[in-house]
Amino acid sequence: MYILGISCFYHDSAACLIKDGEIIAAAQEERFTRKKHDFEFPKNAVEFCLSFAKITVNNLDYVCFYEKPLVKFERILETYLSYTPVGVRSFLKSIPLWIKQRLWIPDLIKNELGYNGEILFSDHHLSHAASAFYPSPFKDAAILTMDGVGEWTTASFGIGKGNLVKLQYEMKFPHSLGLLYSAFTYYTGFKVNSGEYKVMGLAPYGKPKYYNIIMEELIDLKDDGSFRLNMEYFDYCAGLRMTNSKFNKLFGGKPRKPETLLTQREMDIAHSIQKVTEEIMLKLANHVHRITHQKYLCLAGGVALNCVGNGRILREGPFEEIWIQPAAGDAGGALGAALACWYGFLKKPRKASGLRDFQKASYLGPEYDDSYILNFIEKNNIPYKKLEIEEIPEVISKLVANEYVIGWFEGRMEFGPRALGSRSIIGDPRSAKMQSIMNLKIKFRESFRPFAPSVLLEKVSDVFDLDRGSPYMLFVAPVKKEMRRELSEDEKKLCGIDKLKAMRSGIPAVTHVDYSARIQTVSRDNNPLYYNMINSFYQKTGCPLVINTSFNVRGEPIVCSPEDAYLCFMRTNMDYLIMGKYLLDKKAQKPLEKDVDWKKKFGLD
Repeated sequence: MYILGISCFYHDSAACLIKDGEIIAAAQEERFTRKKHDFEFPKNAVEFCLSFAKITVNNLDYVCFYEKPLVKFERILETYLSYTPVGVRSFLKSIPLWIKQRLWIPDLIKNELGYNGEILFSDHHLSHAASAFYPSPFKDAAILTMDGVGEWTTASFGIGKGNLVKLQYEMKFPHSLGLLYSAFTYYTGFKVNSGEYKVMGLAPYGKPKYYNIIMEELIDLKDDGSFRLNMEYFDYCAGLRMTNSKFNKLFGGKPRKPETLLTQREMDIAHSIQKVTEEIMLKLANHVHRITHQKYLCLAGGVALNCVGNGRILREGPFEEIWIQPAAGDAGGALGAALACWYGFLKKPRKASGLRDFQKASYLGPEYDDSYILNFIEKNNIPYKKLEIEEIPEVISKLVANEYVIGWFEGRMEFGPRALGSRSIIGDPRSAKMQSIMNLKIKFRESFRPFAPSVLLEKVSDVFDLDRGSPYMLFVAPVKKEMRRELSEDEKKLCGIDKLKAMRSGIPAVTHVDYSARIQTVSRDNNPLYYNMINSFYQKTGCPLVINTSFNVRGEPIVCSPEDAYLCFMRTNMDYLIMGKYLLDKKAQKPLEKDVDWKKKFGLD
C-alpha cells in the first residue's frame, strides 16, 4: 500500500512516500525549484517520490495533507476580527490566497496530480508528533512538539505507545515559543522562518543583557513551561510585521536593517532570547516527564531545530534518550501525515526494536548514478579524473589534510535542513583560517557563523562532551576540556565578533566562541563512503572529524542534482568537487559563460 504525504503553503513544502509503513522517499520542493523555503504545492517533490518508487499516481492508496486548512482559516479569520480595524491591510493581502487556493486542497491535489482517490487531513501538530514518534526507535515515548503555529496549537505533548499517538495537552495561538523566537529573528535583521538558526549562532557573542526585560515585560512563564505573551509588544496577529513600536522602545531602537553591521546590541539580544528559549524548553521537558513518566522523549516542530536547547535537554533533562525528527519543521509534516495515516488511521501494527530508528539516516532524496554524472560531465566538456570507489576516501582525505575545500556529492540527498554527508562541503577543522575562508569565500555568508563537525561515531566522546550518537546534527555539545586551548589575558578581553580572533582548541574551525559544536556523528552502517573518508583523514592526521557544511551558497537551497553542484562549485572558491566517481579540479575548469548575478538571485536569509 502506497501513501503520499504532502505539506505546503506556509514554508518548506515537501512530499513523502511510504510503502506498507516503510519510508521510501521524501524531499523538499525547494531543492527542485531552487527557491529557498519554497511554500508552493510540491509538485516536483511528488514527481520525484513517485518516480523513485517506479509508480504512478494511480498506484496511490491515500494522499494525506499535513494540516486542516478550514480550521486554520477559522483561526486567521477570528484573529483578524478580534483586532479589527487594525490589520485590514494584512487581511486584504492574505485572504485572496486562501479563497483562491488554500481552502480547496482536495481540488488542488486532484488537479495538480490527476489523483481521484481518498484524501485525508491530519492535524498540524499530530503530523509533527507522528513524524517524531513513528520513525523513532522507541516502543513507547513521550512526545513534545513546539513550533510557530499550526491550526491553533503552538505546542503540544502526549504519549506514543505502539502504533498510537495521543496528544493530551496543548498551548494555543498567539502564545507561541516559535513566534517569540521569530519576533527576535525579525528584530535582529534576519528573515523569519529562515534566519532563526543565525540568532542561535549569534547568541554566544553576546551577554544576557536583555534577559530580565524579556522575562518581566514580554512573557509570563510558569513552572510547567506554559506561558502567555504580552501581545501589546507584538504585531504578528494582525500586522505585516512581527514586532511594533512599543517593542522598539523597550529594546532601545528600531529593528536592524538586513545586511547592515551587526552590533553588540544584536548579539546581546540574541543571547538573551536564546537563554529564555532554553529555559522554556527545559521547563517543558521536565513537565512532560512528570506527567507522562516516560523514559524517552521524541521532539518535532520548528523549535526542535534549536540544537543548543536540545543539547541542554539531553544533558540536564530527565529523559534517558531523545530522538528528534531531522526534518523537524513543516517539511517533516508530510512524513508525519503519511505515517499517521498508516498507523493511526489504518491501525497497522508497529514494531520498534529500541535500537535503530526508521528514518534511514534521512538519506531519502534523489540519487544520481555514475552514468548520469558522466553523461553530464562529458556533454559539457568538463575536465575530470575518474577514481575507483575504494580510492575516494584516500584521495579526498589527503586533499582535506592539505587544506583544500571539497564539494562532496554522493548518494541520496538528505531530507531536512541539514547536510549529512551527501550534499556537503568539507574541510580541515584543524585549520585556524578555515572558518573565515569557508564563510567569506565559499559560502559568502556572515563571518560569525560557526561550522559543524562530522565525527566518527566511536570517537565522539574523545573530542566532545557527548556520550552517544547525534546522526542528524541536532545536538550541540561542548568541546572536551582536554581539547581546549588556554586563552591569554588579552584574548579573554575580546568581545563581540573579535572573539573569533582567539583560537580556542585544536579544531578551531568547528569550535564556537563558547567552546560548543553542533555535532554530526557518522557510522559505517549509515554512510560507509563518508565514514571511510573521515576515517582515512583520521589515520593521516589523528583528527577523527572534518568540517561539514551544506553544499550551497548564501540564500540558496542545498544542491540537488549534478548540474546544481557543478554550478555552485564554479561560482565559489571550492578547490575540488567529487561527484560519484568523478573528481573535478577547479584549476582545470573553464570559467562559466553567461552566468547570472547569483548574489542578487540568492539574497541573505
